[in-house]
Amino acid sequence: MKKKVIAAGHICLDVTPVFPDKKVGQLGDLLQPGKLIHMEGANVSTGGSVANTGLGMKILGADVSLMGKIGDDAFGKMAESIFAGYGAQEGLLVAPGESTSYSVVLAVPGIDRIFLHDPGANDTFCMDDIPKEELREAALFHFGYPPLMKKMYEDDGEELLRIFQSVKAAGVATSLDFASIDPTSEAGAADWEKILKRVLPYVDFFVPSVEELCFMLDRGRFTEWQERAGGRDITEILDVGKDVRPLAEKCMSFGAKVLLIKCGAPGMYYRTAGADSLQKISGRMELDVDVWADKEGFEKSYVPERVLSGTGAGDTSIAAFLTAVLEGCGPEECMQLATATGACCVAAYDALGGLKSFDELREKITAGWPKTESNLVSPSVAKDEPSARLFFGINETESRV
Repeated sequence: MKKKVIAAGHICLDVTPVFPDKKVGQLGDLLQPGKLIHMEGANVSTGGSVANTGLGMKILGADVSLMGKIGDDAFGKMAESIFAGYGAQEGLLVAPGESTSYSVVLAVPGIDRIFLHDPGANDTFCMDDIPKEELREAALFHFGYPPLMKKMYEDDGEELLRIFQSVKAAGVATSLDFASIDPTSEAGAADWEKILKRVLPYVDFFVPSVEELCFMLDRGRFTEWQERAGGRDITEILDVGKDVRPLAEKCMSFGAKVLLIKCGAPGMYYRTAGADSLQKISGRMELDVDVWADKEGFEKSYVPERVLSGTGAGDTSIAAFLTAVLEGCGPEECMQLATATGACCVAAYDALGGLKSFDELREKITAGWPKTESNLVSPSVAKDEPSARLFFGINETESRV
């Protein structure tokens, strides 16, 4: 019998205009005031953590119930129709008089994505929207994108804390993902370090991106990264030992038990707590503590067949990771399946169109699917630090399952 999962949190409708397949050096080379740009259609799909991670897990074989709030408007009806195509519309909460969240995703070839986002009904989502009976049989509760949900960051994250405390008290394992934060918004002004200190003791699987995490925990370091990148993708200039590991140390000190940090195209960093901490994860997960305790590593990404859009790549990677955990895979295989799924995701314009089954992924990996070349893992660090020798030796995974 499959372990039951609840995927809750942010949901929206993604509208992705399809730009001509021609890379540009800078956004201003293409988007200029008064300029007419000939487009090649548009892709309309559901987005947000509930759709990308929740439906991703369902496609990959998990038993998932979805919980997201939409409005009773045209966008809401479109979202319901898309979810119905997956047989997953029952968990949607329709809020009369509220608007459905939407994002216009500008995926310009050669440029990182730009999102024009309206949070809509996500801003009113709260603990009372989660049916208590759904928690009785659930093994895992995954929640995504609190920075795009107003009640989750108001009052130093009081409602987010209430959700995770209640879910843990119901005997369910928990997972938390984040989203980019607009520094000029209300969410940008929130004390995210304080919020994480309060919430992470109740989080079993914490899966943010490196940019999101640094913005929340070390704004000065984040600004330095931006200056160092000089307009390039931040992950191109990072070093695991000097840039990523300090953030991981802080998360673990706050109480995270299994930490996965998405580092963009280069790959993913992972870290796990000791056996005593992992024992606190719900027994419904049936996690092999001896296999998972005290791990650290970096899994490089696989080379994608093509790159059309990065939309949902991080979310679907997490979907694969969590699904693999539920199926009893060890950390190294979970990371391989996660990065492999991310490589498949970018080959489609939407988040779900490129996903492949675990059997297909294992076959590709076994056949020698090449990894990306990355400067994120610095060999110089491994020579100097004992902890880095563990990182780059025992736990760095190979390109096979």
